[in-house]
Amino acid sequence: MRTTTYFFIFLNLSLALFEEPAVYPLPFLATSVLEVLCLLVFLGRLTHFAKVTLHNVFWRDTKNICIMVAILLSLADLAIYGVLRLYDVRSIRWSRIVRPIFLINFAESRQIRRAFRSIRNTLPEITYVFLLFMFSLLMFSLMALKLFGERNLQTAEGLPYFRNYLEIVFDLYVLVTTANSPDVMMPAFDFSSWYALFFIAFVIVNTYIFMSLFLAVVYNNYKKHLKVKPGGAWN
Repeated sequence: MRTTTYFFIFLNLSLALFEEPAVYPLPFLATSVLEVLCLLVFLGRLTHFAKVTLHNVFWRDTKNICIMVAILLSLADLAIYGVLRLYDVRSIRWSRIVRPIFLINFAESRQIRRAFRSIRNTLPEITYVFLLFMFSLLMFSLMALKLFGERNLQTAEGLPYFRNYLEIVFDLYVLVTTANSPDVMMPAFDFSSWYALFFIAFVIVNTYIFMSLFLAVVYNNYKKHLKVKPGGAWN
């Protein structure tokens, strides 16, 4: 039962690769039949679980409610999408975002739920570090706008360089990962080599300090919550 459940969960999640817009597109009829088959298996698994569980216990378990709601939403979305296709109305399968619910909420996925619960409990505790990082990113972006925005600089493609605040925020956010380094600073560096100090300071503060601090906070809090069971007992 466990192997069968995991197989159909994997199949259901894999359908996103073949549904429009798809990496490897398949006819709508093929993907819809496979999805209905997966949903029937999930429904059968849930029905089987209901028969071997006390009635009041089954309905008090939020995992079972989540699975039933996900099945109903998927079927409703599939039906609506199919009707719209008949009338050549373009739409998207919004129910695909609920498919991971099956992976998390089935009884066999205890370890996945435990990891998910630890992530959920960790998020509030890393909010302050994340807000500090975002404040630093926004302040550096404002400094970049004041430094380079009025100098009429252009990128190698001939586009305006650092004149739009939101684009600056995005470029510097990418720079935190060093993915666009040193390309992002070359127009400023060509204008004056002293401007490299701005980008060096940005990388030191945000990549080497804030990212290291953020990683440490996430790791320590996740490890703490992973060790604690829902009832509060230690493993």
